[in-house]
Amino acid sequence: MNSAGIYIHVPFCLRKCPYCAFYSVKYCADTAQRYKEAVIRNIVGYGERYRGCLPVDTVYFGGGTPSLLSPFEVSEILESIRRSYRLSPGAEITLEVNPCTVDLSHMEGYARAGINRVSIGVQSANDEELKLLGRLHNFSDAREAVIAARQAGITNISCDLMIGTPGQTLESVIDSAKKIASLGAEHISCYLLKIEEGTPYDCGKIKALVADDDLSSDMYLAVCRELRALGFERYEISNFCRPGMRSRHNMKYWLREDYLGIGPSAHSFMDGRRFYAPSELDSFISSPMQTELEEGSVDPLEEYVMLSLRLIDGLSYSELGSLGGDADAASKRAEKFVGGGLAESDGRRLWLTDKGALVSNGVILEMYLAASGEAE
Repeated sequence: MNSAGIYIHVPFCLRKCPYCAFYSVKYCADTAQRYKEAVIRNIVGYGERYRGCLPVDTVYFGGGTPSLLSPFEVSEILESIRRSYRLSPGAEITLEVNPCTVDLSHMEGYARAGINRVSIGVQSANDEELKLLGRLHNFSDAREAVIAARQAGITNISCDLMIGTPGQTLESVIDSAKKIASLGAEHISCYLLKIEEGTPYDCGKIKALVADDDLSSDMYLAVCRELRALGFERYEISNFCRPGMRSRHNMKYWLREDYLGIGPSAHSFMDGRRFYAPSELDSFISSPMQTELEEGSVDPLEEYVMLSLRLIDGLSYSELGSLGGDADAASKRAEKFVGGGLAESDGRRLWLTDKGALVSNGVILEMYLAASGEAE
């Protein structure tokens, strides 16, 4: 049996960021306590379903703001995972951290609980940009959070950088990339801002302040160049790392490996089945086990093309063929993208360049249509 990952969705925030569409509610200590008990109940229940033999080698606390959970609460959750599954001694255990919620004492507590990787929501090194993003921290707070993690013995640190935010310039995003890299992060996730419908950012005032498509593209390409020059590999469209420091948990998503999601809005992929929990905290807390809603069936060929082309490892023509795709037709269609500088190929695999990553959806669609025989 292949090792699985476990994702814990922590749906609490001190204040919801105006650009965020992820499910979260305002933090309340009493509610968090009941949420923790429901998480443990689900961990035990799934452990019984898989007869306690499911090997697990990654755990990821995402959110929301997982660092609003106390080190003791995180420890209790991890202990229940150790009791219910076969947790690998070298498991990657990640906690997402908001810089304004932690100090050295917190980091030391998380490290004792078993956290060995943190993902810190820096977002920008420019304090004015952070204010426009509605963040509660400044860059000094982010720097202190990284220092605290190191002092606590957590040596695998990821930082987030947002691209195309209100008021951001080409010069300021390059400066942010340099400063975040200088913190000594092993991993940097760079996300192009997308204004989600229904969020406070979905208004004319903000849309007038954000970078247009051309400037956002220039920003992304500049960040790619800068981080590469600083020793980072772009191993996925939005993710960069120093050699050997890819996010092992997130790789499970892109490689179609098993992962179990626990918590409201958490998604799972187990034994070829995709399902998710409703975005309802109260029902999650009150139910013996979380409700499982089925995701619609996905064509394995379509899914493979979509996920593999997100990675710099790229699409394998032999794997495409094993899934019933027309590798020859796909290879022929790929010539268009290689010739246009959007992709590169060694004859066995195809992967996107930085430029191609910006138009990945279009490339993925055309490659799938060619491989499935639906192209004109």
